[in-house]
Amino acid sequence: MHRFELRVRYADVDAMGWVYYGHYLRWFEIGRAELMRSMGRSYRDVEERDGVLLPVLDARCRYFRGARYDEHVTLETGVLDVGRATLRFGYRALGEDGARCALGYTEHCAVDRAARPVRPPAELAALLAAAPRADDELQRMFGRGAVNER
Repeated sequence: MHRFELRVRYADVDAMGWVYYGHYLRWFEIGRAELMRSMGRSYRDVEERDGVLLPVLDARCRYFRGARYDEHVTLETGVLDVGRATLRFGYRALGEDGARCALGYTEHCAVDRAARPVRPPAELAALLAAAPRADDELQRMFGRGAVNER
């Protein structure tokens, strides 16, 4: 899985001093963008060069332990699966002690600029095929069969 590190800022925490729950989804986006960038493509490049947008269809975050201000957090991101026009990423946020803060996934639909579903272009499909895969824990929790059964 791809790893990206960040530090919790004041703007990330709520009045109780814990990271606000909605920020984990923002961190998942950061992890996804950095995974793609690490493989030589950015979201902007995919949008501009391929004419493909990847809006979120579904998102889930399961919380285990809140992160605190100034804590070092590691985001792990991997591809869960790729369908004809959909793709799903799995995420893990780890605190500086290595404990799980949150696990989650996002499902995206490849669409053209008119918002019509399309197959990912060959270059994007090849990138996704070569991308780090989500590990067994994330596959069990958020893989296509696991999510559809809930």
